[in-house]
Formats: sequence, C-alpha cells, structure tokens
Amino acid sequence: QVQLVESGGGLVQTGGSLRLSCAVSGGTFSRYVMGWFRQAPGKEREVVGAISSSGLYKFYADSVKGRFTISRDNAKNMLYMQTNNLRPEDTAVYYCAVSLQQVVRTHYAEYNYWGQGTQVTVSS
Repeated sequence: QVQLVESGGGLVQTGGSLRLSCAVSGGTFSRYVMGWFRQAPGKEREVVGAISSSGLYKFYADSVKGRFTISRDNAKNMLYMQTNNLRPEDTAVYYCAVSLQQVVRTHYAEYNYWGQGTQVTVSS
C-alpha cells in the first residue's frame, strides 16, 4: 500500500513563500508519476503541478507558472513544491498524489493514491 504524507503548509502573507514536501512510502517511488493538487472551499480539486517519474518532464497550471516549482528526489522518496510570490487565491488544501499511469496526467481522477493534505493560507 502506498502512503503519502504532506508537510510544509502554513499561514503566510501575500508575496511570501512555502516549501511543501511529500514523503512517499510503499511501492517504487521512482516509477511513479507524481502530482500536486489543491482544493479551496466550494471548488473542485485542481492540478497545480505534475512531474514524470524521472523528473525530466514537468507540468504547471497556468495560474502558478513562474511562481511554483515542482521537484522530486527519487533517492529519498520525496516530492516537493516550492511556492513563491504567494497570493490570496492560492489559499487551499494542497495534496500530493501518485498516478500509476506511464505519462504525466493532470486530472485528479487519474491519480490513485493521495495524502491527507496540508493547509496553505495566504493573507492579504
């Protein structure tokens, strides 16, 4: 069974930064496509970024391009999201997820395992 645990969320002011981390156990991390998603109250879960198993291909939602950076460390079974220049509209619960697909996916329905989420709140 694959288990994911997010950390690094918190309360920051507009323009601030956070580094989100996701520790993955079970299975073979280096084979997994990984994604970061977020869900704000009353809104659908949306992709923030996704990364191929090797780390060579990365996808970003338009709303975070140039501000967020996804990365992974396959030796440590860790996924990261560096979030910079945060805005109030970035406020949400952030989730990391594993997809068993062979290529990067961007819809939450194509992800098989999820963490419990970490809250990010950006004050104006």
